[in-house]
Amino acid sequence: MLLNKPVKTFELPSGTFDLPVYLPDATYGVVRSVDATDLEICKVQGLVMNVYHLMQKPGSSTVQSLGGLHKMSGWSGPIVTDSGGFQVYSLVRQNPKFGQIQDRGITFHPEGKDRKYLLTPEKSIQLQLSFGADVVICLDDCTHVDDSFEEQKLSVRRTIAWAKRCKETFVKITQGKKVTSERKPKIFGVVQGGSSRELRKECAEALLEIGFDGYGYGGWPLDGDQNLLVDMLSYTRELIPLEFPMHALGIGHPYNVVACYKIGYDIFDCAMPTRDARHGRLYRYRSDPAQIDFLNTADWLQYVYIHDERHIKADEPISPYCDCLCCQHYSIGYLRHLFKMNDGVFFRLATIHNLRLMTQLMEGLRGGLHES
Repeated sequence: MLLNKPVKTFELPSGTFDLPVYLPDATYGVVRSVDATDLEICKVQGLVMNVYHLMQKPGSSTVQSLGGLHKMSGWSGPIVTDSGGFQVYSLVRQNPKFGQIQDRGITFHPEGKDRKYLLTPEKSIQLQLSFGADVVICLDDCTHVDDSFEEQKLSVRRTIAWAKRCKETFVKITQGKKVTSERKPKIFGVVQGGSSRELRKECAEALLEIGFDGYGYGGWPLDGDQNLLVDMLSYTRELIPLEFPMHALGIGHPYNVVACYKIGYDIFDCAMPTRDARHGRLYRYRSDPAQIDFLNTADWLQYVYIHDERHIKADEPISPYCDCLCCQHYSIGYLRHLFKMNDGVFFRLATIHNLRLMTQLMEGLRGGLHES
């Protein structure tokens, strides 16, 4: 069942999101293989960068010395900074030797590093604001859907407590600097709770009481068979009033984006489309995307595996329906040649193509298709 959500916009200091929006992951301040001009040509509206990684490479003082994330990266549009909660899940929860999660925050010791890092809710917000982010995300205690109820319960307790500390720090800094409403970033809370409706409800209600500009779905969004957790995603969206934008954190496979849009999510980010591009899995529509009813059509996406020998002499573009730089000028056969040569031009062109497909998808979802 589709939520009857009108197309809307989300105003930010560095620009406006037309919703829904897909944000490529520029984890270290760059979408790998492309630059800011490429992103603009692909009609990308904003980027997600990661405070956990940026505080290590190039380092928080370096980011600030280079003028903040916008100036450093050459990207003038909106930037969302992820707090690092998911990275803690993938690093510390998977291998305790790399750190500890405590009530005060997260101590982590990345492999190959000589020093330890401490990331507290306060420091996460301080860094995100100092970097010049348009949307800052509260530090949360991320879990996997299969973790025990007790682990999920502890995660929710920490996530709520950390959200309070994040909000207090956000208010203190923005008020202290007398940031105007037009230049004031937005702050998002993250709803944890794993597979427990009880805990999801508890977390959502507490975050709503604290008060945020938007909310994210927290935790690993796939089950053990890599299927999207539609029921829990849908329930969590129902807990948050539709007046608030909802970020499906880490969700970016085209089919999963449509599934989450149907249940009311507005903002998506994932490294998958660009990572797939670099590894030679290119996306294309089965027909003209301007004619596809994405909400009611099941099979509209195809993959082109560029390493396949069938493409050696293919003299057509990846897609005749794509207006990207790659499809307008280069054949699949030439792209395969570049891929086999391991030439950087392939990584750029392939990334441009997959990004444009994602922005075409957003245009299609905003383009007056029927919701029923």
